[in-house]
Amino acid sequence: MATIIFAVNFSVWTLYSVIGIELKSSLNLSSTEFGLLLSAPILTGAILRLPVGVLCELYSTKALLIWQMLILLPALYFLPNVESYLAYVLVGLILGISGVSFTIGIRYISDWFDSSEQGTAMGVFGAGNAGAALSLILVPYIRDIWGLDYIGLFYSVMVLCACILFAVIAPKTPLYLSAKTPKNISFYLKPLKHPKVWRFGLYYYFVFGSFLALILWLPQYYVNAYKLSFNQAMILTLLFVISSSMARAAGGWFADKFGARNINWGVFWICIVCLFFLSYPPTTMTIHGVEKDVELNIELNVWLFTLLLLIIGLAQGFGRASVFKLINDYYPQQMGSVGGMVAMLGALGGCTLPVLFGAAVDVVGVHSACFMLLYGVLAVCMLLMHFAIKRERYNQRVINAQQHNFLEMD
Repeated sequence: MATIIFAVNFSVWTLYSVIGIELKSSLNLSSTEFGLLLSAPILTGAILRLPVGVLCELYSTKALLIWQMLILLPALYFLPNVESYLAYVLVGLILGISGVSFTIGIRYISDWFDSSEQGTAMGVFGAGNAGAALSLILVPYIRDIWGLDYIGLFYSVMVLCACILFAVIAPKTPLYLSAKTPKNISFYLKPLKHPKVWRFGLYYYFVFGSFLALILWLPQYYVNAYKLSFNQAMILTLLFVISSSMARAAGGWFADKFGARNINWGVFWICIVCLFFLSYPPTTMTIHGVEKDVELNIELNVWLFTLLLLIIGLAQGFGRASVFKLINDYYPQQMGSVGGMVAMLGALGGCTLPVLFGAAVDVVGVHSACFMLLYGVLAVCMLLMHFAIKRERYNQRVINAQQHNFLEMD
């Protein structure tokens, strides 16, 4: 039930990625303005994850999920009445509340499984990212049959039905846990100062933040860069979303089996190789030969482009699951607060990257500038993580030496 609820909420969170193509044309938006529009729901979904994560430690997570969905209903119902760019941004900020469903849901399900099963359980729950596929499938269907004005009404009914089903069917927190007295708030906030938590957030910034940014950006990228139709762009983006979301469940099992850190580094190396090729813009070179000039065209066709994207999506799915397995390994009693912090940092990637994508395209003037930017982001993340882990291992060796008197004079 938690996975279904997360999927419904995720479809609302990414709704602008689909209707945004129509809005960009009707409102005559630049790439930067379009990026800001896409980022509006992601912003509130990101910054609210930390405070909501702390609330999850103090109150019923089932009740919090129900209230979170009810708050969405007015904004969805009145969406057809919105006309100006600013109004769409403001409505998007309200719809962004759907993004906190991940933090609440992770905390809700973590009470039901042993440590050896946490990676798999959270991986299955995280497969609710496939909720973005609902938008990619439903919106073109609704648009073609009834028109865009019915999308808000349809989504409000869908969220209300999901909310009622969850309230009736989903079990409450296990009694032996709900009877426990919550610890002092400082107990849940203390880990947020640990460098390790921020490093986990850096991991998640790429594996989730860039995944979310690509969901928002890919439909219009296919339309503009490859001149595909609206429905064709939705289908190819749908492949990316579904494959990456389903891989998250498998990634949780692999993290339980082979170690979360090993999975993370494998993910980053695969992604940086694929991004290198995606970053290269269509190029025509003239080679001056002995007798004649030779024209050389270098360009990724739409199928090779999609294949590289699918590889990145699969890798990111594994990475998202392994990050939360790491969190549960280190902070099993503070999954709400620490998980909320990491989820917030990751979702900020989904908020900031579309804006940076748009700015990069406007400045550089090529469609693949967004992948150049993403390549740079991943390279910086990998360097920072390498030195952070190196420093952590050095400190552990020093502590070990002190405990065995290796650093003390006789």
